[in-house]
Amino acid sequence: MLKKKGYVYIMTNLNKSTLYIGVTNNLTRRIFEHKNRLIRNSFTARYNLEYCIYYEEYLSIEKAISREKELKKWNRVKKEELINKMNPQWIELIV
Repeated sequence: MLKKKGYVYIMTNLNKSTLYIGVTNNLTRRIFEHKNRLIRNSFTARYNLEYCIYYEEYLSIEKAISREKELKKWNRVKKEELINKMNPQWIELIV
């Protein structure tokens, strides 16, 4: 049986003042949902988080979920260090 890939991603707003960590099995679709505020009253919609500035790909959704839980426990400084390693300019990665 083919396992579904998983993705952990970090979204931010224009001012880069808020970070959101999420997990999905389809990164392109999920970023589209965030950008277009398709999930009404969600955290990302309320805080205008529409820029994907970081992501990691996993061979299984279970591994991605595990990593998401780990990252959510981190403080802001540690999250910023992680983002800066992959994307020092914090440019939008998935449009």
